[in-house]
Amino acid sequence: MPRFPDTTSSDRPMMDAVARAYAAYGQKAGRWIDGFARQGGTVHCRSGCVHCCDFPVRCSLAEALLTASALSGEQLDAMGRRAREVLANAKSANGWDEYFQLHRREIGYCPLLSRETGACTAYEVRPTRCRDTFSALSADYCRVGTLENLNRRETAEYTREVRANPATDGLSHYIAPLEDLSEPIWDTAARAMRQEWGMEVWGDFWVLTTLTQDEAFMAAVRAGQGAKATKRARALGLWNAEIVEIG
Repeated sequence: MPRFPDTTSSDRPMMDAVARAYAAYGQKAGRWIDGFARQGGTVHCRSGCVHCCDFPVRCSLAEALLTASALSGEQLDAMGRRAREVLANAKSANGWDEYFQLHRREIGYCPLLSRETGACTAYEVRPTRCRDTFSALSADYCRVGTLENLNRRETAEYTREVRANPATDGLSHYIAPLEDLSEPIWDTAARAMRQEWGMEVWGDFWVLTTLTQDEAFMAAVRAGQGAKATKRARALGLWNAEIVEIG
């Protein structure tokens, strides 16, 4: 696949807008976490905890451009291999639930995760979903297989804990307000893509990051030619209508 070393100047304002939205979210999230702690609440996420790093991740092409701009050639190659695995899973999985579980169990951790340190090697440019996912209960609940293997008594206890915790939506242990606070990032990305390209591109993080490195795909996107971009993604074997959305 042809690779170009840097983004065009036309992409930079879009990437800068996303970066500013990330920074604004970080400040708001920090204030919310501080207030939650003062009220006796606990965020059960710590440096080195990697239990959510095997989740599927959806993002905008604007975010993927920002991530790709900071990656090395070796990292981009690893992202490309992951993109192929994601697409193979999407082709074989029978629905979202199976896709999600197979991604976690068989595809596994993000290639940008350092298994030695438990740290993200692209932390400053990680996508929104990697920023707004926090646990209000023990992080063990985030570990693949934990919730699926709870017995009836454990499930009932989990449900009670979730419903009693003011930081959740009452359905899962993830902190709902921190997800809500990230919505302006999505809005910023959508608006920037519309303004620059006349369309939006959303999809799997690893697939989109890989597509940013194809000059023909990006030329079609920058020209607002959705059909041509889709055709190019198909030709590259980087297309699935459930995984990439162009329009």
